[in-house]
Amino acid sequence: MTSSGWLIPVILGGVFILLGLGAVIWGKREEKSYYDALTTRTDLREFFDRWPFRAEPGALKAGGWIAIAVGLVMIIIGGIFGLVG
Repeated sequence: MTSSGWLIPVILGGVFILLGLGAVIWGKREEKSYYDALTTRTDLREFFDRWPFRAEPGALKAGGWIAIAVGLVMIIIGGIFGLVG
């Protein structure tokens, strides 16, 4: 690997971590607004019909944690390449 080739997985890992954190935060905000809507709305149409469509908070949070894990693995791999190469 070239002298700076190990930097690519580290940078990509950082991007994955940032995207993952963004997805987790977005999921928590969506979950909060989804459940807060129950107390402020008089009808339950949103909860029965799923209209208007919202991103599923659980999926956003799960995807965010997966992206964070992938980012950490990439940073570790890049660090190993930097130390060995």
